[in-house]
This record gives sequence, structure tokens and C-alpha cells, in this order.
Amino acid sequence: MTRSESLFAEAVNYIPGGVNSPVRAFGSVGETPRFIESGKGAYITDVDGRRYLDFVGSWGPMILGHNHPRVLEAVKEACEKGLSFGAATEAEVTMAKLICDMVPSIEMVRMVNSGTEAVMSAVRLARGYTRRNKIVKFAGCYHGHSDAMLVKAGSGVMTAGVPDSAGVPEGCSQDTLTAVYNDIASVEALFNACGKEIAAVILEPVGANMGVVPPREGFLQALRELCTQNGSLLIFDEVITGFRLGPDGAQGYFHIMPDLTTFGKIIGGGMPVGAYGGRREIMELVAPLGPVYQAGTLSGNPVAMAAGIAQLTILKETPDFYGKLTRMSERLFDGIGQILAESKRSCQLNHIGSLGCLFFTDQAVRDYTLAKTADTKAFAEYFRHMLKAGIYLAPSQFEAMFVSAAMTEEDIDMTLAAMRGYFLGFHRGVSTLERCCW
Repeated sequence: MTRSESLFAEAVNYIPGGVNSPVRAFGSVGETPRFIESGKGAYITDVDGRRYLDFVGSWGPMILGHNHPRVLEAVKEACEKGLSFGAATEAEVTMAKLICDMVPSIEMVRMVNSGTEAVMSAVRLARGYTRRNKIVKFAGCYHGHSDAMLVKAGSGVMTAGVPDSAGVPEGCSQDTLTAVYNDIASVEALFNACGKEIAAVILEPVGANMGVVPPREGFLQALRELCTQNGSLLIFDEVITGFRLGPDGAQGYFHIMPDLTTFGKIIGGGMPVGAYGGRREIMELVAPLGPVYQAGTLSGNPVAMAAGIAQLTILKETPDFYGKLTRMSERLFDGIGQILAESKRSCQLNHIGSLGCLFFTDQAVRDYTLAKTADTKAFAEYFRHMLKAGIYLAPSQFEAMFVSAAMTEEDIDMTLAAMRGYFLGFHRGVSTLERCCW
């Protein structure tokens, strides 16, 4: 028994499912979770000393790789001054100014402790500002585990086979309306039915919790116009795309100005942190200035702020950072596309910037329904092959691959060699893969 297996056997006695987040469970891929001991650059090492090239990156925020020297030094300096004060610090001001400077749609920002908390707060603020109750979300978009957002919520519940969640009272989600991602007609129908009751439309501008599903051309602009016409707010959940698709996130990438934006762990260099921000007139409704209450003892934690300031400053000030990251990502995704073409298999590759997903289905994936056609058993076989080859992917068909700036051409070529071995070298007798991809 490996040490990871031993730790997992012990963990299940004390932690539900043996993990502190369902997306860490390896049950759907027929494996035991790897217990990670350390990370450096593009690699993580488990408690058994096995080293993996990491395409999870703490679910996105490790865009610089693990333990970047400048981020690590900033954290050490902050820790020496104190871990938490529950009081205002200069670092909070520096972080707020940095975010407002980098993201044109944000004039004021409030720090919180997670992406879930950021979304909860932004939705409450949208309702307070518009004095309306209904929220439109999209099937397959995940916005954290608050009650009102656990409706057709994407990757975690897709993998577990749970459509929503027990324990959510019916009343908590009665004002949550669900539309079809990339289908503007489905949104128009909701506005036609109850447009004057809709406080906001919230979405991941790039769907990244049903695999990776980029928006169709014109989709985001049409949402912007619908919200403006109906007096509703447009909320971009950029927990995954924020500061990853560019220094101003997906909204800069697609040239769309949302009214509110939510961020997650990437603004803390991977530490527990989140934020929501937007136009001044909206944000000034947040307590203590206005009647929309939101608070948190650990919000703006000085250690998390130090890590985030260091990371965002690197992203902002490094010439051609995103250009280099995109070129490295294109090396990977172009290579995957070539392998699939050579193998004549019809798996679908969706990618944008440094985000990508390989779907084990013969249908082009444009929304939640099409994502669900993927063969999860085939993915599990592929996942186990890649893990054995030293490539650490998310243990779910419905999660993204994250390329980090710490990866080299040699790392990408090693990944492609492992994939080539899977799709072109052997594994010819696996019926589930044959059904899906041949």
C-alpha cells in the first residue's frame, strides 16, 4: 500500500469521502487521491515521492507555477509581521488599487475569502441595486456552493452524478432562472417572460466547469445588450478566467464591460481569497456606505494580500507574459489536435488561451447538454494512463486543463508523448474508448 492509499484509508474515517472538496475525489476515475507534499514550478510531488507535471494548478491560480520566488518571499515577509488582525492594512489598499487599475470595468472592489463568497455578495448587491429578486444563470456554469446557485451547477455535481444538492430549500432557488449557455434565444425568452423582475444575469464568460466551453461569437455582446435594455446587471464570474486570459480577464479578451465581476484564488496567488467589484454607483451600496450588508473577519487577510499583490504585479509588469503563455498553450493544444487527427478519433478539443479540455464524445461541445454526452469511462481510462506517465490532470471529464508559465517546451512535449502513446501507441482493445472515439 502506498502512503497516499494509507492516508486515504485513514481520511475516510474522519473526513466525508476522505476529501475536503468533492473535486479532489478520484472515485470517478477509479483511483485513490494523491496526497501532495510539495510543489515547485510546473511540478508537484506526492507523499510517496512521485513527481507530476501539474495541469490542475490548484484549479487555476498557479499561473506562475508553484512557489514562485517573488510570491514566496512576499508571503514570508507578511507572515513575520502577523497572520491576521481583523483590522485595515495598507496591503488591502494596494491590492484594491491594483485590481481597479488592471480591470477597466471595476471602479471599486471589496475583498472576501473565496469565489463562492464573492458570488453570494455580488448577487445580493445586484438585488439591492435593482430592487429585483430574480437571477438568470446558465446550465453548467458553477458559481460556488451557495444555495441559490446550486442549480445545474457544472463540474463537481456533474462528476458526482448529483444534479443539484440536498439540503437546499425550494424557496432558496425559486428566483434562480436557468438559461442555455451559448443560446441567446433561451435568455430572451426569460426576459420576455419576466424581464422587469430580473436583477442580474450571471455567467462564466468562458464556461469552465463543464469542461471548457468558449462563448459563440456575439453571445456575450447580446447578453450585454439585453441587460442594458432591461435595466438588469451583467455579472461576470471570472474566478477561473480572471487574470488568466489576460491582465483584464475575459472581459478584456472579448471587449465586454460587465457591471459586476467576481474573482477567486488567482488574486491571492492560490491562497484563500476572493473579491467582487464594479461600477462605483453600485459598489457604494455595500456596507458601511450603503444598505447591502457583507462582512468578514478574514477579508483582506494581510498574508493573502501580499501573495496576491506579488502575483498580479508580475502579471501586469512582465512584458509579453500572456503572449508567451498563449504560445506555450498553443504548442500543447495544436499537438493534441494533430494527435487526434492522426488517430482519426473524434474526441473534441475545446481550448482558449491557457485553458483547454478534451471531451470523449463525437459531438461538438457548445453547452451543458452536449458536454454531458462525454464518455466518463473513456476519460477515466485516459486519466489513469496520463497519471501513470507523470501527468497530473483533474480527476473529472468536466474540468479544465491549466497551462502555467512555469512549463517549458520539454514539459509540453512530454505531455504530448504520453498522449501519443495513449491514442496512437496502444490501448487498442478498450471497448469504451473505441465506442467513443473510433
